[in-house]
Amino acid sequence: MVSQPMTQPVTMYGIPNCDTIKKARSWLSDHGVDYIFHDYRNNGIDQALLDDLIERAGWPALLNRAGTTFRKLPEADRADLDRERAAALMLAQPGMIKRPVLLAGERTEIGFKPDRYAALFG
Repeated sequence: MVSQPMTQPVTMYGIPNCDTIKKARSWLSDHGVDYIFHDYRNNGIDQALLDDLIERAGWPALLNRAGTTFRKLPEADRADLDRERAAALMLAQPGMIKRPVLLAGERTEIGFKPDRYAALFG
């Protein structure tokens, strides 16, 4: 099934060697969805983009607390997080941002679930 093209650009944010990113990119390609891929590690993330993502999804949804990068932080850095502290962590180490983050028009998807992508692009 090929979806109807979106009228607004689709951008995926993540890290190319991530297994979930690979699955999401395959899904988009298999369904004929054109998108731009932004690699956090090579291209970084700036404060304005991070602020936009936090505004769209909330910092708790964006922060990957289960990831190795976050778990290796000292306990003091992981405790008592708020928007400002979480944003500083994600800005300094974009690997702490859950992936993928998909922006499709006004919609924002965090993580990859085929049924959610199908609803978005179907």
